[in-house]
Amino acid sequence: MTMKFIEEIVVEEFLPTFRSMLAEELRDRGFTQHEVADALGVSQSAVSKYAHGDVATNDRIMADDRVQSLVERIGEGLSTGDVTSVQALVEAEVLIRRLEDGDLLAELHEEAMPELAEVDVEYAIHDPEGALRTTEQVLSSVRRGLRTLTNASGFAGLIPAVGSNVAECLPGAAGVDDVAAVPGRLVDVKGRATVPGEVEFGVSDHLASVLLAAREAGADVRGAVNIRYDEELLAALSESGYPVVEIETGTATPEAVHDAVERADPSAPFACYHTAEVGVEPIIYVFGADAPEAARVVRELL
Repeated sequence: MTMKFIEEIVVEEFLPTFRSMLAEELRDRGFTQHEVADALGVSQSAVSKYAHGDVATNDRIMADDRVQSLVERIGEGLSTGDVTSVQALVEAEVLIRRLEDGDLLAELHEEAMPELAEVDVEYAIHDPEGALRTTEQVLSSVRRGLRTLTNASGFAGLIPAVGSNVAECLPGAAGVDDVAAVPGRLVDVKGRATVPGEVEFGVSDHLASVLLAAREAGADVRGAVNIRYDEELLAALSESGYPVVEIETGTATPEAVHDAVERADPSAPFACYHTAEVGVEPIIYVFGADAPEAARVVRELL
């Protein structure tokens, strides 16, 4: 018997096919050969081989809907910047593990080693919902929400004096380190929203604390955006059917948000606001299922 590991099927069959498909997807999206090579972490000569069909591919892997779907999602994400190389790797790794678990790769493995069909073999190796994948998904989600706002004409006019931010937390967030946002805050510079840095976890004490307070009060939300207070904005939110909840002044904002949300029990997406008090700028907080949803609600105001 020739011993053949399932990892060899991945290396010899899946990876050449997947990289060839992704290289073609990226070329179709306007990537140069050099950019494709950088995205895939391979040499330009390897990309040339993919382009000329000089790399053997597996027809069954190419025809799999899940593989095709992932190639399209990663291609789109890499082209827009929503997906990093780390997230692309994690997503591909997750698919590989799923296909190993009694699925396509397991079938190809059994065909390469018929002896395996005669025994009861478990192929469950990795957790598809691992922490690394989840954190990368949240970072990507915040980037999408951020792009929704910064691409919107007039958004800079909604930024309060203290600045705006876009945030989303992990599913089981316990503290601000589990919330991704923009470091510093978005500010209005000559009519344009300026982003000071890349999205990170643990960089927004204020909006993160407000989001966590709303969740602790029972709100089914993971995303938030803060904008300037304006009665016309509140009216527009209400007319669009979004619950609008007033926060009592005189207490720390996260505590006030917690009490207001617990009392009103609004359905997402919704907004909370507080009016001016000494030393505190009035603000509207928009909450959604995720950062893109909160950003879409804000964009509707423009």
